[in-house]
Amino acid sequence: MRHTLPIAPQFYVTAPQPCPYLTGRMERKLFTALQGDSAARLNNSLSQQGFRRSQNVLYRPSCAECSACLSARIDVAAFRPTKSQKRTLRRNQTIARQATSPWATEEQYALFRRYLDTRHADGGMADMDVFEFSAMIEETPVRSRVIEYTDQRDLVAVSLTDVLGDGVSMVYSFFTPERPSESLGTFMILDHIEIAREAGLPYVYLGYWVPGSDKMGYKARFSGLEVYSGGKWQPMHDPETFRPDTHPLSTDPIAEQVANIQLPDSRPIQGG
Repeated sequence: MRHTLPIAPQFYVTAPQPCPYLTGRMERKLFTALQGDSAARLNNSLSQQGFRRSQNVLYRPSCAECSACLSARIDVAAFRPTKSQKRTLRRNQTIARQATSPWATEEQYALFRRYLDTRHADGGMADMDVFEFSAMIEETPVRSRVIEYTDQRDLVAVSLTDVLGDGVSMVYSFFTPERPSESLGTFMILDHIEIAREAGLPYVYLGYWVPGSDKMGYKARFSGLEVYSGGKWQPMHDPETFRPDTHPLSTDPIAEQVANIQLPDSRPIQGG
């Protein structure tokens, strides 16, 4: 289904498919192309409205009978590390960070394959080959960086990270599965909080958090977490107070969703 707008961009909806987070549910996404001279401004604006980037596409969950997926970000000023997170930082103090241009390497892909084969062998990216991996890393029309983490010259973790006007967005990250006790996924988020702090940026965007999904539970362990719900960002003081909203009337019609999206110039989009 296509929704044609009198001004760019145009928004589309994917066909329903099984939800990877909640059993028995179907997911669909509202998306638009990210291209041209206004790509960075559009990425900034829509990221603040719960969208995420994948290559040259911006998308947001728009399931017909469910609104459980909540975009999540960390308020850097409000973040306070837990004792466990402090231990994670100490365990990984020998790891070095290096930010590079978004360019894929064989070493990155080898690590990516080990990560998928161990942790997400049945996921949607399990069959991704080296060319698709390169496209994921390199096809970006916005300001992006590959953050590589090395320990004794060994590549142990990688994050594809966008630099937004108000923060950094962890588009996709992966790490060595051979060191589970070191909590490298948590370490990368902690380090991105430091990256944002060093750059004077207020937020770290983490992607989606789904109440009740074990796959997403780690995001709720960070203080200063905010979720985008009801058209606004709100602090998540207690994750136990959030429940997956699977009511059949929980999602507005597509045309209404599109009409409420704000373009970078702050004017509402007129849906068709």
